[in-house]
Amino acid sequence: MRRMRRLRAPGIREMVAQTQLSLSDLVQPIFVDERISVPRVIEAMPGQFRQSLESLPAEAQALEDLGVPAVLLFGLPAIKDETGSGAYDPHGIIQKAVAAIKETTSLIVITDLCLCEYTSHGHCGLVRGEKILNDETLPLLGEVAVSHALAGADIVAPSGMMDHMVQAIRTSLDLDGYTDTPILSYSAKYASTFYGPFREAAKSGFAFGDRLGYQMNPANFSEALWEVQQDIEEGADMVMVKPAMPYLDVLRAVKDMFALPTAAYQVSGEYSMITAAAERGWLDERAAFLEALTCIKRAGADMIITYWAKEYAKLCL
Repeated sequence: MRRMRRLRAPGIREMVAQTQLSLSDLVQPIFVDERISVPRVIEAMPGQFRQSLESLPAEAQALEDLGVPAVLLFGLPAIKDETGSGAYDPHGIIQKAVAAIKETTSLIVITDLCLCEYTSHGHCGLVRGEKILNDETLPLLGEVAVSHALAGADIVAPSGMMDHMVQAIRTSLDLDGYTDTPILSYSAKYASTFYGPFREAAKSGFAFGDRLGYQMNPANFSEALWEVQQDIEEGADMVMVKPAMPYLDVLRAVKDMFALPTAAYQVSGEYSMITAAAERGWLDERAAFLEALTCIKRAGADMIITYWAKEYAKLCL
């Protein structure tokens, strides 16, 4: 008679594990703030910091020394305006940050292309009144992508969920000679409550309305597949599902259907829930984040963007 317990004994359990989480799977997000000179604690995300341009090289070097392979950069500009011009300024915060990291490390640098951190209204595109202007935003996203590629970004990652953003970015990159710069599209990005702590981290709260008109309805499954297919047809080299844990069914379906390199973003709310519970002694933080990361990997993620990449790397030493 078969007894499943035989394969769960110490040592054997690890040998027959069907999912193997690796440091090479992980990407560490970094917030770079133009307004500060020393790192600042992100209160809503215990253990995480906004870095300054001065502190960024040391943080990047520490990540590389630990073996973390890649970072995802978010910029906080000194000045915001209606058009988010800081996002495509050749001397903007992200452009400087990319150059600083590339000068001292060989980390893979992924840059987020969204305008929300740069606009005075906090939305991911241009606005007229309280209407988000999809088509008028697309040329700006192309400019952002080119400026990031020029600064040395290895991968550009559009996250604004504007229709046809991938096509606009691919066209702009190709016309400017960056035909080899890959696009990691936030293809299935849901309008999620789990982004809450990110608003503080990136100072990207919106002045009016919400983002329900351009981010996906959490109730929808098939729509995610339509979004991913469209982005692939427009030139995405990699796709993403965001958030991760509440959408593991979507992640599994995307990987099975398209077999493209697939990322999952373990977002700020996922991180803060675990850290907050751990602070109260309700669960073991290390065991919880390892379980969560393993489950995201099991669901089909090739890359996991996680605020625990640095901590996981320390466990691998």
